[in-house]
Amino acid sequence: MRLLVVDDEKDMLEVLRDILTQESHEVTTAVSGAQALESFTKGRYDVVVTDLKMPRMGGIELLEEIKRLDPEVMVILLSAYGTVETAVEAVKKGAFDFVTKPLIPKILLAALDRVRKFRDLEKSKAYLERKVGERFEFDQIVGRSKAMLGIFALVKQVAPANSTVLIEGESGTGKELVANSLHHHSLRRDKPMIKVNCAALPEALAESELFGHEKGAYTGAANEKPGYFEEADGGSILLDEISDLSPTIQAKLLRVIDIQEFNRVGSAKVRKVDVRVLAATNQNLKERVKTGRFREDLFYRLNVIRIALPPLRERAEDIPLLAEHFLARYAQETNKKFKGFSREALELLREYPWPGNVRELKNAVERAVVLCKGQTVEADDLPVYGAPSEEAQAERSLEGQEKEQVARVLRETHWNLSKAAEVLGISRGTLYAKISRYGLKREE
Repeated sequence: MRLLVVDDEKDMLEVLRDILTQESHEVTTAVSGAQALESFTKGRYDVVVTDLKMPRMGGIELLEEIKRLDPEVMVILLSAYGTVETAVEAVKKGAFDFVTKPLIPKILLAALDRVRKFRDLEKSKAYLERKVGERFEFDQIVGRSKAMLGIFALVKQVAPANSTVLIEGESGTGKELVANSLHHHSLRRDKPMIKVNCAALPEALAESELFGHEKGAYTGAANEKPGYFEEADGGSILLDEISDLSPTIQAKLLRVIDIQEFNRVGSAKVRKVDVRVLAATNQNLKERVKTGRFREDLFYRLNVIRIALPPLRERAEDIPLLAEHFLARYAQETNKKFKGFSREALELLREYPWPGNVRELKNAVERAVVLCKGQTVEADDLPVYGAPSEEAQAERSLEGQEKEQVARVLRETHWNLSKAAEVLGISRGTLYAKISRYGLKREE
């Protein structure tokens, strides 16, 4: 490291120079604060080691000037008058360390070693932040695949509106993050966003939880209680796993969405609210409508704008990006230093099918950060167990071939669905299902 050493005693300067140059440091000396500042403005230094008590400009004053010129430079203060109060003042002013005299070389060298380790950690953090900064990200949603970039654009476009939004996707794909982004970028951002896990609502209490109740409305209702919709007034409400609501509650929810009014349980008073409804589900609501398990009118009222999140296995190009994102986050939280993932680890991450999607990947990286003993995450550090089975690979391969075939026929028939279905030997309904399943879109 390049060191600037400052002491008004020339003999001490020579001692310090000898100690530090023997450790391969590049040393420049100064006999006063003024001379040190002159040298500092002309060169670049990693560390300034300065005596505390010097005529005209003492170590604290020099520390303040140096930090003003370059806040990143580390300063170590030396003093024969070491007290707790002086050390605390020095640290408050920005000193990295405080070493007392008479000088013990190994203590000073240990302080410089801590500087080196700290700088290495900062470089590692900067590297990870730079790598993460190269990603495409919308709020906390990370991805650069075509599918995710399309979702980013759609969220930005629909967020300012008041329309209901249906967010579909497997568990762990980031539905709540999308809902957060919709609220954060809406005109309602300064109002509450209430999140309700519909699957966790007891059927007997679901109406009370959503719409509130009056005192004495039922056994145990000792006090009146506003529901989630009242708490969300002026803002947004996320109804997560909405497919689990009972038919009775579905009917009452439809009324709230349509006319923005409801009754508390046990009350005839009509209450009005201004709430934007965001719904999320890992189920296929259209299929549940067909089987009578979800109201068709409610489905169409929710499905004004649909955002379908792809599973992680269908956007494999985002896996390394997400892994780096989570590595940077957990490295910072645990104050660990990482260079990244080994080639074998990245290959394993790409090949694993991630049934738990982004949530599973996040948990896998967190575990690896905690258990990894080196600076590179290896395949053995990851709680995944190799590539998919041959049967799974074969199934995915066949699906890929079918997707390519359907896409090719659609292009050749210029997206004439009747003609494409005829060429493929399937019905129009089946063709629609495959287009939806594979996320095929007509190119402009």
